[in-house]
Amino acid sequence: MKKKDVKRKIAWGITGSGEKIAETVAVMRKMKEKYWEEFDIRVYISKAGDQVLKYYNLSNTLETVFDKTWTEINSNAPFLAGQIQLKEFEFLLIAPTTSNTVAKISLRIADTLLTNAAIMGQKTSTPIYIMPTDFREGIVSTKLPNGENLEINITKEDAIHVRNLENMHNTFVFENPGEIPSIFEKHSHSIN
Repeated sequence: MKKKDVKRKIAWGITGSGEKIAETVAVMRKMKEKYWEEFDIRVYISKAGDQVLKYYNLSNTLETVFDKTWTEINSNAPFLAGQIQLKEFEFLLIAPTTSNTVAKISLRIADTLLTNAAIMGQKTSTPIYIMPTDFREGIVSTKLPNGENLEINITKEDAIHVRNLENMHNTFVFENPGEIPSIFEKHSHSIN
């Protein structure tokens, strides 16, 4: 196999947010179908993410669609940060991302699988794409697993951490799952 024929690896991190999780999984499924010859999408699920995926009945979907999925044991297992340090991934996508994970990255706390990987990626210039669920201050409506709506108040403090991420090296923040295809398109053309 020639060098240019080797699939480039993408790390997709899922945190413990139910907000936009079903939409994100649907978009990522389309990305896998569209870019299956070019990208090897590997899924890394936080401990809380594992619980939320079960709650939203998405665990089996992920395991069926994406053959390479891992669930966090601790901040270094699986050893995602080490693989990112060695530049084994084209980019790291964390979507959806809880306010907890956003705040930890903003404050440089690398005590979980995905915060450790993101901070290592920033240090080694691996592009980091983050979709915070608490993007801006104000009242938002979210869908519960039973289909009902729940209104939550995004605080000023949560929004400040998002703004901090926007100013960090090689870190790109976006609001909706519909923006994910443009990330893949950007990287699809980076190697001819």
